[in-house]
Amino acid sequence: MRRLPPLGAIEAFVQVARLGSVKAAAEELSLSAPALSRRVQALERFIGKPLFERRHQAMVLNGDGDRLLHLLAPVMDQLSDAVEAMTSGSELLRLRLGVLPLYASQRLFPHLGELRRAHPELHLDVDTGPHNVARLGDGLDAAITLARDVDPQLHAERLDRNAVYAIGARELVEGPDPITRPEQLSQLTALVHREMNEAFDAWRAAAGVPQVEPVAVDYFDSGPLMLEAAAQGLGVAFMHESHFLDAADSRLVRLFDVHVESPYSYWFVCRPRALQTKPVRVFRDWLIDTLQAA
Repeated sequence: MRRLPPLGAIEAFVQVARLGSVKAAAEELSLSAPALSRRVQALERFIGKPLFERRHQAMVLNGDGDRLLHLLAPVMDQLSDAVEAMTSGSELLRLRLGVLPLYASQRLFPHLGELRRAHPELHLDVDTGPHNVARLGDGLDAAITLARDVDPQLHAERLDRNAVYAIGARELVEGPDPITRPEQLSQLTALVHREMNEAFDAWRAAAGVPQVEPVAVDYFDSGPLMLEAAAQGLGVAFMHESHFLDAADSRLVRLFDVHVESPYSYWFVCRPRALQTKPVRVFRDWLIDTLQAA
């Protein structure tokens, strides 16, 4: 049988080629950067020609490297699937998922019964703590996060586009001194989510009142608590249209007919290497299919 290069060298080459960085590839493979560089160099020595152009911090495939990647990448995927098929059997799959509480309660949990019926082997460890993207690979396999954009070194898929609503208690529009003009925000408290702190400024600018200052700005890290605070008349919550519609709370109303495209979206995020694992891949495919069918 013809001698082959070490599998670790091939894996290192594929990851550097996909990520474009020794540092990023080393993190994915839990190696030091020097150790990963040695593996790539070992493959280049085996083949007898360089595969990358070294540009400061970046590694860019040359013509030979690009050709090799196209030949190797599908083979590596097949190898991963083969090993997975032999080791999975009927054992449980476990996904450590970070997700914000409001998305979990409004969008994810209403469909988890469907996920269980479709994939009874998949179990979720749900983490609703903050900064879930920063914890990918360190306690979390994947995350559903709310952000303007995502680090391009991560695998990210936008799950929605939304509008910003000013949401308040029904009494604000039905009382003796109804709130009908954006300028009246100067009489009220603004409720702002820490993960969406630019939503209020975007709304004010679109409403033509960028200089209007509320009595105060109260910050929350919980969407459900923001909605409850608004329902109790503690202030006006600047949240997404979907948050308002999915809450279906008769105590709440949308204030002002102002269309404001949100700078924020929900994203499915994981490290590129994590997408090659079965729990992440199964959940990602189910999530995207479910959202498209909704």
